Amino acid sequence: MYAAAAVAVALLGARYLHQSQTASGAGKPAGARKAAPVRVEAAGGGRATVQVVGAVRRPGLYRVRASGRVDDAVRRAGGATAKADLAGLNLAAKVSDGQQIVVPAAGAAGPISVGSAPGAAGGAAGAGATGPPVNLNTASAEQLDQLDGVGPATAQKIVAYRQQHGGFRSVSELDQVPGIGEKKLAALKDRLRV
Repeated sequence: MYAAAAVAVALLGARYLHQSQTASGAGKPAGARKAAPVRVEAAGGGRATVQVVGAVRRPGLYRVRASGRVDDAVRRAGGATAKADLAGLNLAAKVSDGQQIVVPAAGAAGPISVGSAPGAAGGAAGAGATGPPVNLNTASAEQLDQLDGVGPATAQKIVAYRQQHGGFRSVSELDQVPGIGEKKLAALKDRLRV
């Protein structure tokens, strides 16, 4: 008896809901627009468009998961070429929409050991005055710290900017890093390369 009553109440409720939905649609003016359906996506389920350039097999624009990593984007671009120097790229960094990922070539962007030569123990002045130019896209924070006018905090900001933006496209882009103004950029320009 109770089960039959529950089924009857459920059927009446369903019929009431159906009638109220039909009635609300019928009462609308003829020119009224229908509301667009709401699309719900799971967190991290979106897509990001990134540009992969440099030493990859197929440079170009690629769509990857918004929660994806730089490694995913490089793989989408056919992987790194034999000339690539992946030590200068943080493959574990998360991608962001609109990001450009620069995969440096070994010959043009190989790691530079600043201050590691025996004659470079003279301090920051010695490191800033001699030696090959430092590559902004591959140098470690310790290597950048050896440059005149660049301390540990600024070196970390340079590395963070490089990881966030997929590398530097030119030395002049260094002025986008907090703490580096026109004067500091002018003093460093001859000591840097990309």
